[in-house]
Amino acid sequence: MAKTRPGKRDLESYTIRSTNKVVRAGDCVLMKSSEPDKRPYVARVEKIESDTGGNVMVKVRWYYRPEEASGGRRQFHGAKELFLSDHYDIQSAYTIEGKCIVHSFKDYTKLEDVGAEDYYSRFEYKAATKEFTPDRVAVYCKCEMPYNPDDLMIQCDDCKDWFHPGCVKLTTAQAKQLSNYLCDECSPEQNGKDSSGQVASKRRRT
Repeated sequence: MAKTRPGKRDLESYTIRSTNKVVRAGDCVLMKSSEPDKRPYVARVEKIESDTGGNVMVKVRWYYRPEEASGGRRQFHGAKELFLSDHYDIQSAYTIEGKCIVHSFKDYTKLEDVGAEDYYSRFEYKAATKEFTPDRVAVYCKCEMPYNPDDLMIQCDDCKDWFHPGCVKLTTAQAKQLSNYLCDECSPEQNGKDSSGQVASKRRRT
């Protein structure tokens, strides 16, 4: 546990200015950028403390967006994807704009509706060495890309692999209308079966 600095005292919580939202250690928050045209940063609050003058400070652990990390944003990165970094900082609590939720990747994919406050993280990122943990994840489709929860994919009922419509020469509209699907390797022309399968619907956003 982090030690309290001289002249500081620990706080159990902090109420975001002009709101009734209470922040505690372990919560994820949106923090105002110093550049007015940039989106707020996302961080996890590790500690809250105040000084003798009543100033409230928070120790945070930053989440990086893909474009802020080595390699930049790639095709499989979702719009709400974040990397939990090893970058810690002390910031004024007054820069906290709101609260958010950073889900595990598995929990995020189970959400029926994704709100503006919902994010997910499946990688940790070491800012100094530019390393990711884990350094590899499962890949799908002919393109052999990790799963992007923003993209529609269809599942072959036989081999159970998932495919992007475009990679199997289907439009998104065609894929959404499918009630049955077999990939090329499992197709009736090769094995004499009737097609059957299921479709993963694109997640709704609010």
